[in-house]
Amino acid sequence: MAWGEFKDTAGERRLFQRRALVTLAFVVLMLGSLLARMYQLQIVEHDTYTTLSDKNRVQVQSVPPPRGLVYDRNNQLLAENRPVFSLTIVPERVDDMPRTLEQLQQIISISEEDLSRFQRRLEEYRRPFEEIPLSYDLNEEEIARFSVRRHQFPGVEVEAELVRYYPHSELTAHVLGYVGRINREELQRIDSVNYAGTNYIGKSGIERFYEQLLHGSVGYQHVETNARGRILRVLEREAPVPGEDIQLQLDMRLQRKAYELLEGRRGAIVAIEPSTGGILALASVPGFDANKFVTGISVDDYRELSTSIDKPLFNRALRGQYPPGSTIKPMLAVAALDSGATTRSKKIWDPGYFQLKEGGRRYRDWKRTGHGWVDLKDAVAQSCDVYFYEMSVEMGVDTMHSYLSAFGFGEDATLDVSGALSGLLPSRDWKQAYRNEPWYPGDSVNMGIGQGFFLATPLQLATATALIANRGTWVEPRLLKDIKGERSVAEFLPEETHQPLTLENPEDWEFVVDSMEEVMHGRRGTARRVGANADYRMAGKTGTAQVFSLEQDEEYDAEEVRERLRDHALFVGFAPTDKPEIAVAVIVENGGGGSGVAAPVARELFDAWLKEFPAQEEEARAAQAGTGGGD
Repeated sequence: MAWGEFKDTAGERRLFQRRALVTLAFVVLMLGSLLARMYQLQIVEHDTYTTLSDKNRVQVQSVPPPRGLVYDRNNQLLAENRPVFSLTIVPERVDDMPRTLEQLQQIISISEEDLSRFQRRLEEYRRPFEEIPLSYDLNEEEIARFSVRRHQFPGVEVEAELVRYYPHSELTAHVLGYVGRINREELQRIDSVNYAGTNYIGKSGIERFYEQLLHGSVGYQHVETNARGRILRVLEREAPVPGEDIQLQLDMRLQRKAYELLEGRRGAIVAIEPSTGGILALASVPGFDANKFVTGISVDDYRELSTSIDKPLFNRALRGQYPPGSTIKPMLAVAALDSGATTRSKKIWDPGYFQLKEGGRRYRDWKRTGHGWVDLKDAVAQSCDVYFYEMSVEMGVDTMHSYLSAFGFGEDATLDVSGALSGLLPSRDWKQAYRNEPWYPGDSVNMGIGQGFFLATPLQLATATALIANRGTWVEPRLLKDIKGERSVAEFLPEETHQPLTLENPEDWEFVVDSMEEVMHGRRGTARRVGANADYRMAGKTGTAQVFSLEQDEEYDAEEVRERLRDHALFVGFAPTDKPEIAVAVIVENGGGGSGVAAPVARELFDAWLKEFPAQEEEARAAQAGTGGGD
């Protein structure tokens, strides 16, 4: 064998041992580092990572409070909460929104209206991780179909929520208002903490005015969730404080009666209890279904309401500003007597017209042939325009403005009626400021019969009439009667600011009331047919307000134009005369004469309040007593 290389077994063994030691040292070092890191995480930073883990696993959710209920004075439910199941989406948890929506449409029937509404809300400002409703009021079959494939839709849930419902819908829409989803502007002004989790807020009417009282206080719950954000269980819960239930002065029987009496017409009725100022009825006809606005009204439905020629969304009782016509004459009679512009016995000759100066313009009386010799009581009972023409010129605008202001005209004199307008009580300064013209005697002539610039709402007319019924004692109109909980009504009602209207001779109140009674029961009263055969005495005043022209851009056919250019029919009054229990103001748009259209409506209301309803209550008490005796 040739001399060659021999295998060095010992050297190889030493090399392997060195490498093994290095590897072992590296493994030990890494294992030590791992153990040190485990000690750091498990022992040293245990509290920190436990908290982080719980944040991923446990979430704090707000629990919206149930909204307070609304009742009428007889404890009839006017606004309640009903459970509704909705399909909601949290956009932040959805990776592919278009694909998710497409797949959901294959499971649940989702209308184009719902989709467009969802897209609008998706683009609007909202709270982070806030659920957006996609489809409302799911039925059991739809819920079951979605539940089977629920795992395929992260961020999509079927949520149960309490949604406002108005049992009487159209009858109470204008007085209660409605709730709706919180919009961007409202989100910026509300208490974000207390409204966390709340989707709805009062938009108008009582719902808006008493939002703080009806909403309640938010609650919280700690929930355990999985990786998809779905709730596994509730760990801890702090219950919300429900909103307060409230009782209104409104009487649903009278409210329904008012709507029935105006059915097929356009108009408004306001009824007030003079002793308390409680608003017994506040009807604006036609009305609308408030329930459509709660979860979001469809475009077609809203277009139909907003473009209707009858304007059902317009609250005529609070925001309708009309020339008051002759209904203002009892208030001007009070002003004239107290200011000395006339006396009870002063008579004038009415030839059928009035002239400020010889040969000047003739201001016509409604009765072309005139009323002959009339005193103040005759002038009220027969609605003699000429007497009030002369009397208004004698008083002048400053005196008329002062007294009519004391009756609540030109302002919102209510305590808790949301959205009421103040009308227009013209004055010398107002005309100069807005028309850059001085006040002319002819303006006083027109103002003396409730025409010209003078505008009033039905609520203002009812308020002024209640002041006469109370013989000058102010009780400001209000809707809130009671709070079902422990909170006080005085805590939420604004303070009354009006002082009594004190006359130099208090007997002038009785004289004016007697004059209004002559309207209803006198031999020549304008509403004597309405007051005939009544077994109680009532006081009232009819009125007719002229409608001069249509708005420039409105177009109707010839028949429609003729109907809508007719005079408005008005009536104000109260009953019984000696101890008034109800004061009303009625306006029927384009109804014609007040004595033939508006006054009969008021008589029906008087009869219902003073006779029909008490008889029904007596029968109910007798039936209950009979049932109790049988037990």
